[in-house]
Amino acid sequence: MSTGKTVTVVGAGFYGSTTAQRLAEYDVFDTVYLTDIIEGRPEGLALDLNQSRPIEGFETKVVGVTTGTDGSGYEKTAGSDIVVITAGLPRKPGMSRMDLIETNAKIVRQVAEQVAKHSPEAVVIVVSNPLDEMTALAANVTGFPKQRVIGQAGMLDTARFTNFVAEAAGVEVAAVTTLTLGSHGDTMVPVPSACTVNGRPLSEVLEAATIDELVDRTRNGGAEVVALLKTGSAFYAPSAAAARMAKAVAEDSGVVMPVCTWVDGQYGISGVYLGVEAELGAGGVRRVVERDLSDSERAGLVEAAEAVRAKQADVANL
Repeated sequence: MSTGKTVTVVGAGFYGSTTAQRLAEYDVFDTVYLTDIIEGRPEGLALDLNQSRPIEGFETKVVGVTTGTDGSGYEKTAGSDIVVITAGLPRKPGMSRMDLIETNAKIVRQVAEQVAKHSPEAVVIVVSNPLDEMTALAANVTGFPKQRVIGQAGMLDTARFTNFVAEAAGVEVAAVTTLTLGSHGDTMVPVPSACTVNGRPLSEVLEAATIDELVDRTRNGGAEVVALLKTGSAFYAPSAAAARMAKAVAEDSGVVMPVCTWVDGQYGISGVYLGVEAELGAGGVRRVVERDLSDSERAGLVEAAEAVRAKQADVANL
C-alpha cells in the first residue's frame, strides 16, 4: 500500500538504478525520481523500469530527470520526502574509500545544496564514499537537523558479516544474527556479544581464528568485490541496505537498524557521525539505541569515533 510519499535517488549508476528499482518494487511510494548528469540515462532507465510494472505488479511510477552541475533539473524533484544520495565515483581496484574523498566531496556538496533548496523537509540517506565523511558533509551543507541526515553503512557491513558467518557455519542466513558498529572501513567494530547462530553465541559455533578471518573479510568486503569486478563496485547488497532504510522512513516503522547517525552523548561519545543502532521513522532517526557492550567493544567504538572525527571536520572545507 502506498504511503503517498516520494523519494529521489541521486545518481543513476548501477547503485542508484538498482536502489530505484527496489524502492519502486516495494510499492510504498507514489513516485521514485531517478536523477543523473548523463543526459537521457535516467529517463531511459525510468522508462524501462515502468515497463516492468505489469510484470512485477507494482504501481509506483519512476520518473527520470537529467540534472546539471548548475542545479538545473532538481526542481522536478521538489518536495521529495526522502533523498538517497548515491552520486560519486566508485572505487577502482587498489583504491580505498578515502581515495575518493576530494572528488566525491565536491559532488555531494553540489547535490546537498540542491536538496536543501528543493526538498527542505526531506530525510537524506547518504551512500557515497567515504561514507562517514560524506554523511557529515551532507548534514553540514543542507543545514538539516542531524536526525534527518543518515548514512548507510552498518546495514551493509552487518549483512556481509551475516552472510560470511552463515557460509562458514553451514547454516541458513536466517539462522544468523550479527552486528557491526563504528565506521564504514578500517575501524569497523564487530560486536561478538550480539552475534549468534541458531541462538547460540558465535564463539560456541566457530573457532576464534575463523571469526577473526570473517571480521577481516567483512572490513574488506567492498574491496573484495571491487577487485573481482575490476570496473565498478558493489551495488546489489548496498542498494538493498539503502532501500530498506528508505522504506523504514517512509512507513514510519520504528525499526532498529545499524546506520551512520549523529552521536551526541551515547556510549560516552559526542559530536560525531558514527555507525550505531538507531530507531528509524518518518523524521529520520527517532533515537540512538544503546546496548550493553563489552569493554573491548566499547573501546573499539570510541576508537572508531576518534578516527572519523578529524576527517569529518576536514571534509567540511572540501
